[in-house]
Amino acid sequence: MFDLSGKVAFITGGSRGIGRAACEALASRGAHVLIGYGSSEAQAAECAQGIAAAGGKAECVQLDVSDAQAAENTIAQAAKTAGRLDILVASAGISVDGLLLRLKDDDFDRILAVNLKGAVASARGALKPMMRARAGRVIFLSSVVGEAGNAGQTAYAASKAALLGVTKSLAKEYAGRGITVNAITPGYIETDMTESLTEEQKAAMHSAIPLKRAGTVNDVAAAVVYLASDEASYVTGHALRVNGGMYV
Repeated sequence: MFDLSGKVAFITGGSRGIGRAACEALASRGAHVLIGYGSSEAQAAECAQGIAAAGGKAECVQLDVSDAQAAENTIAQAAKTAGRLDILVASAGISVDGLLLRLKDDDFDRILAVNLKGAVASARGALKPMMRARAGRVIFLSSVVGEAGNAGQTAYAASKAALLGVTKSLAKEYAGRGITVNAITPGYIETDMTESLTEEQKAAMHSAIPLKRAGTVNDVAAAVVYLASDEASYVTGHALRVNGGMYV
């Protein structure tokens, strides 16, 4: 099950966190992985080297998802160079937290440019080769915050909630071409984005999770592998919750 041999996958934000775990998990199942990174060239190279050492295939591709046209062109060109593109995982994302009355418009715009417009542009670049092949998997990384909201994260929640609407709309647009479009909504996952939380904040978060623990990047990567596989061929327009029960 979950055999991805011969498939090509492009992962934005693939040099760290959930994106990196997704790269490693997809490669372990046989996919040729294109590691999309913004400025973390060393981390992307380290990821690629690790995949190669484990017997997998990986390449690094630099792109700035906040530049929508450039992101679309980069992914389209990567697909052309690879000869195909079967899987897109739009994982790149940022967060600038703050109460609404203190949130700067520039920060709001930057969050939307990366988390929402960047993900949509990435999908636009990937959908063209997928349409020609009449097959493909598009997977957006949303968030539990996009479903439940969270104080101090208005802009982040808006960007991630919007991705759920994008997921449902694109699922309907491209189902006839054999392309599935799904989202994953992680809960509290241990990544570099959560390292800044105090121990008190972490304890409070754990108490709100029925499973009483934070998730790992591998928990989310396993969901990516499933949605990318043939076993999920009848799943589209779905938001898969990987949140330990904190929002149901």
